[in-house]
Amino acid sequence: MNVFENLREGKHYHILDEDYQREAHTEFDRCAHICHLINLTDPVDKEKILQLEKELFNGNLPENTFLTPPFQIDCACRVFLGKNVFANHGLTVMSVGTITIEEGVMLGPEVGLFTVNHEPQNIRVIMTKEILIKKNAWIGARVNILPGVTIGENAIIGTGSIVTKDIPDNAVAVGNPARIVKFI
Repeated sequence: MNVFENLREGKHYHILDEDYQREAHTEFDRCAHICHLINLTDPVDKEKILQLEKELFNGNLPENTFLTPPFQIDCACRVFLGKNVFANHGLTVMSVGTITIEEGVMLGPEVGLFTVNHEPQNIRVIMTKEILIKKNAWIGARVNILPGVTIGENAIIGTGSIVTKDIPDNAVAVGNPARIVKFI
């Protein structure tokens, strides 16, 4: 198993571990470079942006899926996107722990998705938990989703919320921490 699969299975890594440095940092550097190129591209040159986004995701960019620059994704090889996903500008993705975004999801501006945390007794040791955002969920502007969270199908997360726990299907959640206020 590689470092990414080990992290997905719950293994923790010291940030100076040789395998972690080799595998994760190679991907971090690749993604930082491609994100930099995307973010420098004229926004009207949609073909070039789309070409670079396909390169970022190793050719696995589903139909009608688009991320609006500028954005930063540290580990695109651990991001799995469905069809018809849209992310507005300012997306920040720390995905070494794996993120799956199913079809039809909408992400507002400046959303943050964070799969990584640090061991409290040794902050140089990282641990990860997956994030799953199910079909047709709508994530409002400046929402932060923390490690291990699942957002249910058709759920809506209100602007500025910090999601620390799973949100069920068809729920509307808001606040810090996000709480369910109703179902649709």
